Amino acid sequence: MSKESSIVYRTVSDVSGPLLIVENTHNVSYNEVVKIRAPSGELMTGTVLETGRGRAVIQVFEGTRGLDTDLTAVRFTGETLKLPVSTEILGRVLDGSGQPLDKGPPLTAEDHWDIYGSPINPYARQYPRQPIQTGLSVIDGLNTLVRGQKLPIFSGSGLPHNRIAAQIVRQAKIPGEEGDFAIVFAAMGITATEAQYFMNSFEETGALEHTALFLNLANDPAIERIITPRAALTAAEYLAYESEMHVLVILTDMTNYAEALREISAARSEVPGRRGYPGYLYTDLSLIYERAGRIHGRRGTITQMPILSMPQDDMTHPIPDLSGYITEGQMIVGRGLHRRGIYPPIDPGPSLSRLMKEGIGEGMTRFDHKEVQAQLYYAYSEGRDLRDLVAVVGSEALTERDQKYLKFADKFEGEFINQGEYEDRSFEQTLDIGWNLLSDFPDRELKRCDPSTISWAKDRGAYKPR
Repeated sequence: MSKESSIVYRTVSDVSGPLLIVENTHNVSYNEVVKIRAPSGELMTGTVLETGRGRAVIQVFEGTRGLDTDLTAVRFTGETLKLPVSTEILGRVLDGSGQPLDKGPPLTAEDHWDIYGSPINPYARQYPRQPIQTGLSVIDGLNTLVRGQKLPIFSGSGLPHNRIAAQIVRQAKIPGEEGDFAIVFAAMGITATEAQYFMNSFEETGALEHTALFLNLANDPAIERIITPRAALTAAEYLAYESEMHVLVILTDMTNYAEALREISAARSEVPGRRGYPGYLYTDLSLIYERAGRIHGRRGTITQMPILSMPQDDMTHPIPDLSGYITEGQMIVGRGLHRRGIYPPIDPGPSLSRLMKEGIGEGMTRFDHKEVQAQLYYAYSEGRDLRDLVAVVGSEALTERDQKYLKFADKFEGEFINQGEYEDRSFEQTLDIGWNLLSDFPDRELKRCDPSTISWAKDRGAYKPR
């Protein structure tokens, strides 16, 4: 472990935005923590963003107001940012850098872990398997979340992604293994109103007991926004790999994170890439997303659901575009469903969970899950296509069969996708709702289901052709 330097530098050459530039430095490391004493005597903290040729660029957490080039004193600590970790982090509300916000005592530390972590050796990775139940039918039934997966939610301005995130935190569980399940929730660049909503929602429902909450507000420093997801993932890694828990990490909003990255990049006068974002945006995002997974020999798992709002609902924007390359699918929050009053307005059409097949079936959800999912998708897509046709030729031109599919699309949105904000559905309930909706069709229309499965559903009373 490095020892704090006794050298105090008074060689500040420039103060630019949130950055401090120190000359004639020796043995300074990237990401090293810096202590800064302002001319007023105030003590500030920063981190090294760039070093080399006797020069260090420092990002100051509290901002550079009050600092100058004559009287500001800088000392390098020889340490990177570390988070005190223990299971007592569950039930706590922390700021973006891991300091308590809930007026509770300082975190009890069993150890201190570097927030930048270490990448998982690909050879040590296990394939994601087994489901996590979110309680939302549109996710659990159609695009199941699998332990160790990275499954982002792509949303847009004004859409209820924060409500969806809060509902997932309240309801997410692993049936039969509730005691081994934890959630780490990190919010970046949110308003004070949004922060209060999350805290109240989790406290009132008791979800906070198994949740570690990291909150970075919109008026907090940009560098803290960069730290927040890393601190949250460090807590998740301790809970998963040391305490053998299954951890779901929800990160919202990754767009605010990327904006902070662009702000810092601009302050450093870096050559911009696509739409002004730094050229290393893909690498930076991957360093966050790839901290999810399962490791051979470790019982615990880390599953990620990053949430990002797409500027102008543009999926080709660099943030969703690059996120899509790294992650294993996406949930799309649809503006059309939202306008029709459907909640949660997650559109099954463009949504996809690439690892769903590894998390459903006998012994995990239910043996008929894949068939029900395929049949619901087929029927809903037929109904949506017919809506476009009706807009041209009118509903009178449709056959009786087409009329059934058209009505099914409306019922599917109203009864399967749509559910209450505090309505928690099990896998069993979700699949039974699916069979009930499919009862509008005769056996011959269920071409994605095996005849033996249809007979089983009839005997069970789940499928009753009308």
